[in-house]
Amino acid sequence: MSQTSVTFDSAGIRIAAHLYTPDTPEAGPRPALVVGHPGTSVKEQTSGTYARRMAERGFVALAFDAAYQGESGGLPRGLEDPAQRVEDFKAAVSYLGTRADVDADRIGLLGICASGGYSLSATGGDHRVKAVATVSGVDVARQFRLGADGTQDPAVFRTLLDAAARARTAAARGEDPGVMTMFPETAEQAGALGGEHGIEGFEYYCTPRGEHERSAKFLAWESLDKLAFFDAFHAVPLIGPRPLLQIVGTRAVTSWMAVDVHQRATGPKELHWIEGASHVDLYDKKDAIDLAVDKLADFYTEHLAQEL
Repeated sequence: MSQTSVTFDSAGIRIAAHLYTPDTPEAGPRPALVVGHPGTSVKEQTSGTYARRMAERGFVALAFDAAYQGESGGLPRGLEDPAQRVEDFKAAVSYLGTRADVDADRIGLLGICASGGYSLSATGGDHRVKAVATVSGVDVARQFRLGADGTQDPAVFRTLLDAAARARTAAARGEDPGVMTMFPETAEQAGALGGEHGIEGFEYYCTPRGEHERSAKFLAWESLDKLAFFDAFHAVPLIGPRPLLQIVGTRAVTSWMAVDVHQRATGPKELHWIEGASHVDLYDKKDAIDLAVDKLADFYTEHLAQEL
């Protein structure tokens, strides 16, 4: 397996990516995957891990930094623009389709966490995508509105929208609008705010377990009002008759969203549970990832084995 740095255009924004290609001989162009990262993450974290592992299974795999994040272009930094995030996936499909080593009729999407929701939206509207899978997939807009477990007091999101409105006004006055910091200063504080899920997120993003210098760990405030109206699951019925696989941990507090998606899906679908795994375990815990990669390899081998 080899790794190459590449770039491509997404609605006028330069997107930075790592392309993973198998070293084993192949008679012709290979099937390929676009792998998207969680919110505030970068390609060097869990999406790169999955892309590398899928390349080891014979797929060309592209892990990219979303626009406004990581090494990709776009201002303001840290913007989570759902429409642009969906466009990034489609632009990545376009890029792969231009490569001689990729079979343009055998391209799939793999979305992790927030990219899970974005990959579903992209697949619903782009028939070049032949199969889609998610790992710990969520609609990040639902997560902000309703909380990771779906029980958040609506007043919490209203407070965030108030802050976003103030930031827009400050920017219009030429003042620094500031940013929304995603993590507190300690794991204990993260636990007080988000329980075990909050602690695990803190440990992955803010400690040597998984942190990366280009993972911003903040959002531009205008991200919040852009997320207010977004619904990553609206296009799920349009995915069929193409196949959908969702991989979730049995301990993931976010799994209710995968159940929602499964109920909406109209084509071949599977909700695959990793016993004992939490949402964040599937980012980097080897035992959980091994099980997920085995399932993903079987899924894509079956559904990208030939032109559909």
